[in-house]
Formats: sequence, structure tokens, C-alpha cells
Amino acid sequence: MTAGYSWADMPAILRATTPLLDIAYESSGPEDGTPVLLVHGWPDDVRTYDGVVPALHGAGFRTVAPWLRGFGPTRFLSPATPRSGQIAAMAQDMLDFADAVGLDRFRIVGHDWGARIAYFLASIAPLRVVRMATLSLGWDPGALKTPGFEQARNFWYQWFMATERGAEIVNRDGMAFARFLWTTWSPPQWFNEAAFAETARSFENPDWAAITLHSYRVRWEEAEPDPRYDDLEARQRAVRTIKVPTLLIHGADDRCVAAATSDGKARNFTADYERRVIPGVGHFPTREAPETVAAWLVECLRRE
Repeated sequence: MTAGYSWADMPAILRATTPLLDIAYESSGPEDGTPVLLVHGWPDDVRTYDGVVPALHGAGFRTVAPWLRGFGPTRFLSPATPRSGQIAAMAQDMLDFADAVGLDRFRIVGHDWGARIAYFLASIAPLRVVRMATLSLGWDPGALKTPGFEQARNFWYQWFMATERGAEIVNRDGMAFARFLWTTWSPPQWFNEAAFAETARSFENPDWAAITLHSYRVRWEEAEPDPRYDDLEARQRAVRTIKVPTLLIHGADDRCVAAATSDGKARNFTADYERRVIPGVGHFPTREAPETVAAWLVECLRRE
């Protein structure tokens, strides 16, 4: 960790205890505002929403942004708990978190892993999710399908982490690995080093490497899932359409998850659904085009 730096030095961080985790989160905006759950992706953290929260607050929303398991100051309560990176595990974490902070029904914004979590929640707990906005990822029902050749090339890092040498790199030099992905997933020079350094503190969590590796390995059936989520996984795989109103935002120049992969998904949604693409933007729309994304989020989330 950066010399002299401690998560305890940040008084704005709040904490909620769930059955498995001590979840750190930030909450800001009008005290009586409509709650919006902001769920970050990988390799990223809650800072990904800094450019859009002012507009959400101005529109009357109260934002609640947790660090996922394995990120930042969030911690497991027990060393015996499997360090599962399953989306099902993180979706259950978010339901437990919502219960802990008193969010019966909520709007949700999710990027990358956060988008997968949002889709999962909308699939298995549609009465909890009022509306959702997802970024950089489309949704299809059923088990994850093997991507085509072009997208498989983009996913090289996932196949790499399925190998022991890839795991060695993530364990030994995960920060450099994450930074390399930032530099290659969007157009050149899209971020500054200070922004990466601030977010990269979250990757110093003692469980970050284990969660990262398990998440990508179990996704492609290269690792054993945590059996406590078997029923949840089965329920999600059985869902054929999502009933929650949805806005999907994708960067046209996304070099991780190609924009073409999220096209043609309207058939998978029975409520109102819209897909918007931002020209010249890569994998991190909230960071690369915060004003555009913020305006679209406000428009989407304020609908009844």
C-alpha cells in the first residue's frame, strides 16, 4: 500500500455487515433521495463513478457505491470462507448489502462485473430492482457461450489467467497486469496515472488476486464453484427474459468487450429496453465520457 496511506484515513467510508463480509461503501447525495446502487467492475473500483455522481445527486438521487468482495477496504469475516469470484456470489453479496443498508427496492447501475451482477439481480430478484443501467456488456439467457474468434482474441487475458503462469503474474504483479489492460481496452492515453493509482489501491486487498483468478476461471469452467450458490446459479440460468427496464451503454471503441457483442439483445428483455453507443469511447464510459453517461443515467433512472 502507498506509504502513509490507510483506508481508515478516509472518513467518508461507511461499513455494512453481511453474513460473509464487512462491506465498505460510500453513500452521498440528498438524504431523502431515491437510492441508486452503483456497482463497479474489474479492474476498477467505486472511483469509476466519480464523474457521474454529481449529476445523479443534482437529479435527486442518493448514490450508494460498495466495494466488491476482494476490493478496497471490503473484507471477509472469516478466513474459512471460499474466495469465490462467481457472479452469483457477488450478486448475493449485493442483495445482502441492500438488506443491511435498508434498500428494499432500488435502481442499479453496473459496469463490467457490475453489469453482470445487475443482470443477475434482475433475473433472480426482479421485484427488488426498479430500473437498471448497464455499461459495456450485453446479456443473453442461459449458460455463458464460447465467444467468436474476434471476441476470443479480446479475451486473451481471461484465457491467460486460466494458466498457472497467468496466475503467477496476477499474484506477483497484479497491479502492472491491471494497468496494461487499462492501456489496451480503450483508445490511447485515455486516463492519467493519478487516476489509475488511486483506483489501484483497491487491488491491494489481500483477496483481490484470489477473487480475480477464481472469477475468470470459474466463468469458463476451469475452477470449481462454491456449492453454496448452486441453487442461485440454477435459478439464473433458467431465466429466459429480463423484466426490469434497462438502458445499455457501450463504447463504440471498446477493445475488451466489442460493441458488436451487445447488439440485438432487445429480444431478451420484456420491459422497455434501449441500447446507446458512444463513438470514440472504449471500455470505461463513466470515466471516458462522464457527462454523456451522466445525462443518460439521469434520463433512464428518473423514469417511473
